[in-house]
Amino acid sequence: MTPINRYRDRSEAGQALARHLAPHVHEHTLVLALPRGGVPVAAEITRAFDLPLDVFLVRKIGHPSNPELAIGAIASGGVQLLDDSLIAAERIPEPVISSIVARESAELRRRETLYRGARPPPDLAHRPVILVDDGLATGYSLRVAVLALQRVSPPHLTIAIPVGAPESCATLAATVDEFVCPVQPEPFHAVGLWYDHFPAVSDEEVREILAHTTAAR
Repeated sequence: MTPINRYRDRSEAGQALARHLAPHVHEHTLVLALPRGGVPVAAEITRAFDLPLDVFLVRKIGHPSNPELAIGAIASGGVQLLDDSLIAAERIPEPVISSIVARESAELRRRETLYRGARPPPDLAHRPVILVDDGLATGYSLRVAVLALQRVSPPHLTIAIPVGAPESCATLAATVDEFVCPVQPEPFHAVGLWYDHFPAVSDEEVREILAHTTAAR
């Protein structure tokens, strides 16, 4: 760990998470990463414990005039979570929301095919799951992922993130069996501020990591 609770990069963040996760690794645990940024973090966890890795696809629904502002999210399996109060306050028309959801749904399906190919999704109903991302701001992506995973009822669900906004962490922690986030700074501002090196992760990097990491068994 670098000074003032900053991580050097996603790999260091994953190694730090692995040290905190040791008590939460169960037999037959599967690590699921949120692409793209969660994949290099999760890869370090799978290496530390010789666990299989797979991806779980989510897409943020961004504000039409400010795409970085989340007004909701969608996940594999058709699960959708929208901030109805924000949408009403911003007076965003329903057809605009539908158009954004349709576009992001198409991108989710594209990435699912790109990352997994012909390999079917793993069976999650009978194995503990550790869900990993590179950080938590508003929490929409992880919240919708939890909703989707709860539909298949894994026996134990852990969220593991290197850094998160305290309020969002508290909200998510109440929804899962275990919640691991070693750095919860206040004020938080943005995930990337807590990394020295935080480049965008490409589709090719995700595919390369998945190809060189233990596949889901």
